[in-house]
Amino acid sequence: MPISIFSRGEIMDFPVIKGAAYVLAHTPHFIVENGTTQTVERAKNNESEYLNQIHNHLRSFKEVVEYPPNQVFVGNSRPSDLENREKPWFDHEDDEASRFGKYGEIIPENEFYGLLKIVDSFDLVMLENNFTKLVKRSISDHPVLGERDLQKMGDGYPLESIEKAVRQDEAEELCFEGQLVGCILRAHQFDINLSAHVMTENLAAKASSFLAVEHVLRQTKTKADEIDYIIEASEEACGDMNQRGGGNFAKAIGESAGCVNATGADTRAFCAGPAHAIIQASALVSAGIFDNILVVGGGAVAKLGMNGKKHVAKKLPLLEDVIGSFAMLISSNDGIHPVIRTDAIGRHKIGSGSSPQQVMTALVTDPLDKAGYLIKDIDKFSAEMQNPEITEPAGAGNVPKSNYKMIGALAVKRGELSKGDLDMFVSEHGLPGFAPTQGHIPSGVPFVGFAKDMILQDQIKRAMIIGKGSLFLARMTNQFDGISFIMEKNAGLVEKSKGLDEEQIRETVGKILRATAARLLEGDDD
Repeated sequence: MPISIFSRGEIMDFPVIKGAAYVLAHTPHFIVENGTTQTVERAKNNESEYLNQIHNHLRSFKEVVEYPPNQVFVGNSRPSDLENREKPWFDHEDDEASRFGKYGEIIPENEFYGLLKIVDSFDLVMLENNFTKLVKRSISDHPVLGERDLQKMGDGYPLESIEKAVRQDEAEELCFEGQLVGCILRAHQFDINLSAHVMTENLAAKASSFLAVEHVLRQTKTKADEIDYIIEASEEACGDMNQRGGGNFAKAIGESAGCVNATGADTRAFCAGPAHAIIQASALVSAGIFDNILVVGGGAVAKLGMNGKKHVAKKLPLLEDVIGSFAMLISSNDGIHPVIRTDAIGRHKIGSGSSPQQVMTALVTDPLDKAGYLIKDIDKFSAEMQNPEITEPAGAGNVPKSNYKMIGALAVKRGELSKGDLDMFVSEHGLPGFAPTQGHIPSGVPFVGFAKDMILQDQIKRAMIIGKGSLFLARMTNQFDGISFIMEKNAGLVEKSKGLDEEQIRETVGKILRATAARLLEGDDD
């Protein structure tokens, strides 16, 4: 076996982020029928005032596309653009909005149903014949979906067969504009983990991830067969009654995308999952195990309309009407794209403590101290990028701004910032929230695409991406969770140290043995 000896002072060859894609799927039907706030309300009181009013608060696809935060999410404008927009944003639409953006797209509900069928490996999705034809026509000129995907949709089913499945087999309805157009079948008669409801959640996560993967492959001009490994980091779990959550979204998504040379696995950590997955991918690339790794996360149907009751009570539109997803390509250093500083990872340790100050110390100042940076050396922080227009009416406040204030307060405490400059720090180093409240989707990663481009364009030098999670929700621990990493400008390729040849190894080992023998003869026991 060859042996390589490296000097302790060698510069690390960091992995890079080559691309990041983001997708939103407008799914008003899933809000009403599958979002947990609505399903729980229906179980308690099917005739509640909230359920009676909910349809009056749903937005059209046009309104969803023109919503300024959604345009930021897919890359048609930057987060800073929101600061100059009149509020409320939902009353001041973006007149220049486009469905497709630099980083991805906003897909309408009818096409998303088609996407569910495209990724359906067990014929669980039934779409009506004429509806199938219309969807095929709608996506026939799609920029990342092709003929192979259209063929997977098949020819559809008679409406009578769909109605029978819903009536007799507990299938989940798929409605579009008030009409039944399809259904999703259960995958097992008795296994609750394979019920139609759960299969709907899992297929939606798979479909939204698949579309984001197609966008990031196109964006980075990477062929699907060049992908070595996939890590899926959503908040869903696939499996059966014997291994709930033990399944593998990653390989399922890779199969749909044609990543024939890849394997993969899922990682779970509530909202912090994507940041954990990016660090895992970075470690695998740094170790030389894989060259190209996709980190993906699909949307959470359960969180649609999560704050809907508060929004309806305040006569607001249901802003939680989109499923979010992302895909990122982590690769070996190309000397160009921004690197991930694997030598300065922030982590909320089991013994870190759970106060906001303790959490931010572990995630922000500890890794910065290790890297030799001040807090102000990070040009932009990205943490919990929830859209405040969703969270403030629900009583949760402006989550990103609260994080930036805490980071700024740490800078004041450390003597790196004067107290009078705190507001300026929040403005200059923070970001307005623009992501949907899909748990893992807003947790740091929505800014990765922007950070990559801004670093490449020399507009910023570095950014810190912070993933935070609430592990206590599973009732297994009272712990919070968090992990962070730094993206910064690429300093260029690092020449790797060469291993010694066999003759050099023999000489080195011989020198060590002779020196050890000499010390022993002299009576040196150290």
